[in-house]
Amino acid sequence: MTTPWPTELRLRKDRKALAVTFDNGESFELAAEYLRVRSPSAEVKGHSPSERRTVAGKENVQILELHPVGNYAIRLVFDDMHSTGIFSWDYLFELGRNHEQYWRDYLAELAQKSLSRASLGR
Repeated sequence: MTTPWPTELRLRKDRKALAVTFDNGESFELAAEYLRVRSPSAEVKGHSPSERRTVAGKENVQILELHPVGNYAIRLVFDDMHSTGIFSWDYLFELGRNHEQYWRDYLAELAQKSLSRASLGR
């Protein structure tokens, strides 16, 4: 089975979310905070599951830029200058499909580590 292909990517005017529509009719609005804390970068994911880092303080993060990567992904630049994650179409679809569970897991990790979504210094 092949993963659906995106037919539209639209950055909200306030830069706080990315809307993605796929060719199977599914669409998702992915918050900038969610994309930032689930970035596929080594900074967040590490080089193995045991190295994955919980990123806190990104509640007000915005997406500054979208850059195509070949015909298979985009690279997002966030206003905290994080820009190393390559979001493949497969991964964006996964993030949309699993949003509820991934977000719940993230909030639980923050609570367990006494971290906050709130941005410091903003």
